[in-house]
Amino acid sequence: MADDLRSTMERVGERFNLGEYEIDAYLAVLERGELTASEIASETDIPQPRVYDTVRSLSDRGLVELRESRPMKIVAVDPDEAFGDIRSSLAEMVDELEARYTAPTRDTEAVSLVKSRSTILRYLEEVIEGAEYELAVSLTPDLLRRFRETLSERIADGVAIELLVTPASRAPSPGEFDYEAVATEVRGRRGITTPVIAVADGEYSMYATQDALRDDRDRYGVIFNRSALGFLVSGFFGTVLWSTADSIAADGEGRPFPRTYASIRRAVKDVHELDGNFRAAITGRDVETGTDVRVEGPVVEYEFDASEQVASITVEDPDGGRVSIGGLVAALEDIEGQEIRLDRA
Repeated sequence: MADDLRSTMERVGERFNLGEYEIDAYLAVLERGELTASEIASETDIPQPRVYDTVRSLSDRGLVELRESRPMKIVAVDPDEAFGDIRSSLAEMVDELEARYTAPTRDTEAVSLVKSRSTILRYLEEVIEGAEYELAVSLTPDLLRRFRETLSERIADGVAIELLVTPASRAPSPGEFDYEAVATEVRGRRGITTPVIAVADGEYSMYATQDALRDDRDRYGVIFNRSALGFLVSGFFGTVLWSTADSIAADGEGRPFPRTYASIRRAVKDVHELDGNFRAAITGRDVETGTDVRVEGPVVEYEFDASEQVASITVEDPDGGRVSIGGLVAALEDIEGQEIRLDRA
């Protein structure tokens, strides 16, 4: 039985080991029935020199037929015929894999390197789904559409979402995409160099280059599962990416109070932009002793600049003293704020 299972897995793996170019080309041909190589290049983001290798790969897997003509035509094979031979074996394989499966124990703190596109996407979805009150996420337009429903569910659950779409030139316009249904604030960033990032509640985060999600086998994704190093991803998102992106849509004022934040920048931005008085409850550490502390009181002062790279608040404690709150790895303030809860005073 073990040999049969391995054989089935090898056949399934060979059939489905498709890169992003193969997926894009296959879907384009599937929708149109048949296309030429130049038509595939014009309807997808596949570079013209890569089209022929891509469609030959699809042909080797039995997903399309290549008709030698001038120009060559790429014809879709009926999916029922293309995938029919592995439907039953796939079901049997899953049943046997389930029988062998032992659920792993989750480490409370872990940093992991992951390589395959499917694994990176699985962790990306897990981070998005795991956000309880705050999510920062950088997605390509294709990934935005892929996770649209999941993001909408997080918004419906009251999670504040900062969404960065990159490259901005390919981002759907607000007229054709309901950004307010998937995010609190949306920005677009120029170019293809921006990585794919997700940070849930400042704790659980992942980072991957766009190349890694195109099945570049020399690229990796990094997962920070409740790791103290996860703040590096959050800080990079806020200071490098978010501050250099252009606004697409925002709907932050409609969120109810109280609000919970992992990022001091987002908390102070709301104090800055919304009228009224606020009370804050902060859980964090004394920057000199490292002692865990909790501070509650009215917000009496704040510092915030247009670049969003400077942010702090000052709270009046019950004894009438003033305590300054900074973000993670704060040094100039009294308290490193790890979780900030704001309410109307």
